[in-house]
Amino acid sequence: MRKLAGYAGLVVAIVAVAMSVYHVYARLTVYAPDQHALLFITLGFSLVLSFLLWPRRKDATPDRIPWSDLGLAALSLVCVGYMFVNYDYIVNRFPTAHPLTTMDMLVGGVGMLLVLEATRRTIGASLPIVAIVFLVYALAGQWLFGFLHHRGLSVEITIDQSWYTTEGVFGVPLQVAGTYVILFIIFGTFLERSGAGQFFMNFANAIAGGARGGPGKVAVVSSSLFGTISGSAVANVMVDGWLTIPMMKKTGFKPEAAAAIEAVASTGGQIMPPIMGAAAFVMAEFLGASYTQVMIAAAIPALFYYGALFAAIHFNAVRSGLKGLPREELPILRQIMVRQAHLFLPVIVLLALLLMGFTPTYGAIVATGALVVISWLRPSTGMGPRACLESLRDGAIHTVPVAMACASAGIVIGIVLQTGLALRFTAFLIDFTYGYLLLALLITMIAGVILGMGMPTTPAYIMQAALLVPAIIKLGVEPMAAHMFAFYFSCLSAVTPPVALAVYAAASIGGASLWGSGVQAVKFAAAGFIVPFFFVFNPSLLFEGSWDEILRAVITGSIGVVALAAALEAYFLRPASWLERALFLAAALLLLDPAALTDLIGLGVLGAALLSQKLRPLGQPRPAE
Repeated sequence: MRKLAGYAGLVVAIVAVAMSVYHVYARLTVYAPDQHALLFITLGFSLVLSFLLWPRRKDATPDRIPWSDLGLAALSLVCVGYMFVNYDYIVNRFPTAHPLTTMDMLVGGVGMLLVLEATRRTIGASLPIVAIVFLVYALAGQWLFGFLHHRGLSVEITIDQSWYTTEGVFGVPLQVAGTYVILFIIFGTFLERSGAGQFFMNFANAIAGGARGGPGKVAVVSSSLFGTISGSAVANVMVDGWLTIPMMKKTGFKPEAAAAIEAVASTGGQIMPPIMGAAAFVMAEFLGASYTQVMIAAAIPALFYYGALFAAIHFNAVRSGLKGLPREELPILRQIMVRQAHLFLPVIVLLALLLMGFTPTYGAIVATGALVVISWLRPSTGMGPRACLESLRDGAIHTVPVAMACASAGIVIGIVLQTGLALRFTAFLIDFTYGYLLLALLITMIAGVILGMGMPTTPAYIMQAALLVPAIIKLGVEPMAAHMFAFYFSCLSAVTPPVALAVYAAASIGGASLWGSGVQAVKFAAAGFIVPFFFVFNPSLLFEGSWDEILRAVITGSIGVVALAAALEAYFLRPASWLERALFLAAALLLLDPAALTDLIGLGVLGAALLSQKLRPLGQPRPAE
């Protein structure tokens, strides 16, 4: 991204602040334009900022904007402006029934090309390539075979569907970005500017830094909290990792283990309530549910994810004889809480508003306003006009990649709907798996990981929601569980080799090998790969069912993830034999299944493994892997 100064930097800052202010205004007043206008404006701002801030090539001059990019920004305004000039006609016409004029075709075609190019600049080429493949599929359907065959769309219908309807570029994903995501990103930038990130790190160090493997546990606590600010695994790594990875290496963690722990902890920020990744808001729209319902459903799996990681770090540290940070290097919890604990209050305000039934947009705006007021409780965290303007600027800039990803994903969804591919693909997947749910889930898992290798979580999830999730629901899975399953594996692609972006970022900080760090990350994130299969078969893990079922699922599942960590790290009370590891693994799988019978058997198996450890003579701990 370009680092602009002077007049160019001022102009970009004004555009970005205007984008944030408009979206806040649009949620606060009844006089704001309708949803169509909001989407046109969201796309217009995002396209302009894409071409002003992101160069065509990574090696381009970073401190100036070439005339060609100024031209593309102006062309973006022309395309969006055309939508406003012809607003009544575009909003009230019957799509694909009223023929497009030559100018309509030109504007729609150029607009789609601008969206694809802006997406390529902001998040990479993978998603635009996928969108182009689907556009070709739309035009060439009559020459394809099997479930891919369809009658073929004309160029006019393809442009009409993709640009002039609410099932293409201006579809649900962009609606979510312009309605919810930008407000939560703005809240995150205000929180970061107030010093909350450093507070989270100090707080984590104070409560966990001195324990065995303390810096690894600090990474878990701080990254789960920092996810409230970033919502991005890679961004989380790049902020937290510079502190936690060197600390882990200093206390004895191998570079690969340190990088893996930070990557896995940072990835969990997208699945950790109350503020999850952008895909969670898209999921709520697809489900027709409130974001609060999604947030509550995600709570238990997130608890298991971080619980298993925390236990794995502890067992790894004890097995390897690692210590925590020296007491003199640790911040004092009481002093931290006195100076900065007020920075927790805006997050509590947001959570309370969501649980009380207020809309996410209202909650985000009120929490942001509360943060500005609360920050003045301490002079060191007080946010003046300059800090507020910078936060508004950064919030808009951080929204741009999300908005462009959503716009390009909308093109794919529009083609899927217009060609009927979703229905045919669902039938094909059911036939291919012979109706076996487990096989369909495995295919969805693999697809989620592969899609997530080349694109952010949100578009990767959207692809699955359009093509794979309907088949899982058709096989009898609850919609919330089906969508959450796809969402999980879209997130976990960030730590799954061979392309694991969060691991790459962490390994670059820790000087670790990419493949070794990736293998370690899969091990530390094991609960994230296993738990989704269990909540598909038993939705009580998603807070669906009676309270006694949910409580039992939480208690036994928490024991299960500890047993899983013991199996993977080959340690519980002492170094574990292969038989004991097998018993721990079996106990974990049984306890993660919330059924009463499997819980009883799982507790028995776990007891047998612990008894074996207790009675067996103590051996020497093995070095960390």
